[in-house]
Amino acid sequence: MKDVNILINNGANVKKALELFGDMETYDATLETFLQEVPSKLEKIRALKEIGDMANYAILVHSLKSDARYFGFEELGEIAYQHELKSKENDMYYVTEHFDELMGEANRVVNVVKKYMGVGGVVDTPEVKHTNGKKILVVDDSNIIRNFILKILDDSFEVISANDGKEAIDILDDERKRNDIKAVLLDLNMPNVNGFEVLDFYKNKDLFRSIPISIITGVDDKESINKAFKYPIVDILLKPFNERDVKRILEKTINSNI
Repeated sequence: MKDVNILINNGANVKKALELFGDMETYDATLETFLQEVPSKLEKIRALKEIGDMANYAILVHSLKSDARYFGFEELGEIAYQHELKSKENDMYYVTEHFDELMGEANRVVNVVKKYMGVGGVVDTPEVKHTNGKKILVVDDSNIIRNFILKILDDSFEVISANDGKEAIDILDDERKRNDIKAVLLDLNMPNVNGFEVLDFYKNKDLFRSIPISIITGVDDKESINKAFKYPIVDILLKPFNERDVKRILEKTINSNI
């Protein structure tokens, strides 16, 4: 049996995290996904810093920030947030000067999680169970967010995942694939093709009426929110969110009459 005190004694606000995840079983299952995903994410962050690509650096540290906050690792969340802000300002000096702090805290968190899980490696995510023909498309570059929503909706919907806007557009551009999709939950801040580009595709294909769409995002600046609402979306759900929030916005989206 896992000892949650390993997390708590190392700074994780597990109580706050459970307000989002609902129970330790869901928390632990999603934590396994985090452990799978984060080493690659940290390597990409390092590579982007080395080449000075602050735009994509900001996107990945934003994702790291969201992951950390979801699991209650508030110190890592705050450090990543500062990197997100500074990289958006193209402040290479700050990023370089504080990069070791970011990597050090991220690696500390990874080691704490490994100790808590009691494994050197990680367990593969279980296969999805599909219970009916109703499909929901979830578009988010965070595997953690996608799997969290999948676990919430697994009993009621078949969840199709896309890890960026390009994958989403490829799915939605195929009439056969999109026919059974009842709604889309779309992140805004993603690499390659972002959420606004997906919304432009939606507009050009006149899909807003046939497949209602809502936004799930950690971007909470007024400019981005106002820009999103210029499209006929149903609603916006800000991260972090919990199971009840996801079910509420999905029900509202499916039942909308735009």
